Amino acid sequence: MVDINLSDIDPALIPPGMSPEDIENLIGAYYYSCNEVTPTCPVTATTLGYYPIRGINIFFTVAFCLAFVATLVVGIWKKTWSYTAFIAAGCALELAGYAARVPLSDNPWNKKAFETQIVAIILAPTLICISIYLTLKHVCLAINPSLSKIRPHLYPFIFVPLDVSCLLVQAIGGALAAGGGVKNIELVNHGNRAIIAGIVLQVVVLGLFGFVAGGYFLRVKRWIKTNEADAEAVALWRDRKFRLFVYAVTGAYSGILVRCIYRIAEMAGGWGNHIMQDEPSFIVLEGFMVLIPCILLAAFPAGILFPQMAARMSAGRKKVGSGDVEEKAPPQPATQVSAGVEDSRTGVVDVEKPTVVPTAAEAQSREESV
Repeated sequence: MVDINLSDIDPALIPPGMSPEDIENLIGAYYYSCNEVTPTCPVTATTLGYYPIRGINIFFTVAFCLAFVATLVVGIWKKTWSYTAFIAAGCALELAGYAARVPLSDNPWNKKAFETQIVAIILAPTLICISIYLTLKHVCLAINPSLSKIRPHLYPFIFVPLDVSCLLVQAIGGALAAGGGVKNIELVNHGNRAIIAGIVLQVVVLGLFGFVAGGYFLRVKRWIKTNEADAEAVALWRDRKFRLFVYAVTGAYSGILVRCIYRIAEMAGGWGNHIMQDEPSFIVLEGFMVLIPCILLAAFPAGILFPQMAARMSAGRKKVGSGDVEEKAPPQPATQVSAGVEDSRTGVVDVEKPTVVPTAAEAQSREESV
């Protein structure tokens, strides 16, 4: 999958009946037969154009492995199933991707290793994004659902399908690029365009999520300062553990957003362009911009720092009508207020039917069950 510039081919050297594209495919087919670096198969002709640094790729492999284990252990312990599953899956893909880059440091022509690392590293952040999207619903339910412009339970149904769409488009692009190899440059280019489209869509979805989440937090910040804010919500908002969790999720969101913007620039120039062949920028803007989010989400887990979210997830799920909702402990009983009216003629007090005033917990429970 080497980038070949057709403008560099002298038309006078092209045999009769052949087009520059035919020459391009012939050159690509020749390089596709390369299995190791030789004078006729130089490292500069590979897609990466360099020998990946072994040490840094071993470092990333170990770091993502530790993040994977830590995420899985705490997630199983606190039963934050879906949140944990997507982070762990993302870490596992990153682990596989950087493990595949290690043999590339010996042989950049290792096709299986190259295909594994390109697919795994491209897709992994999309899975991590799903966990980030899940947090907004639980934050809204724990603080004040009424401040959300959208019913909190709808957030996963909006952002998760959008994120899965990004994943599918990128996966299709990766499959086309890997299937085309350098024997079919046009198929490779179609795959490249699909990958770019998937990453652009992911940036749009991330931007939309940031806009929605940022708007909610601004409304909460103003509401907390009023007399309408209840003590439980104020206590959670000011809780140090909760704020650490929010900062960690915000940091993870920012890192993945930066990584996606870098990937658009990297892929826009085609396979083997100068950005793709610059390893330092890849290490910083791809490697660390995904590793840092994984470390933040593993070091500041929802199960410990945001127990309200953990409690809902650990309660399991049950079918309600045509959709699933999360179970939670029964709310405190409603307060009954009775009013008596005395008849002026008889002096008998007529007790009216008690008025049920729902508690804050009960109101929140109703919101979750909608």
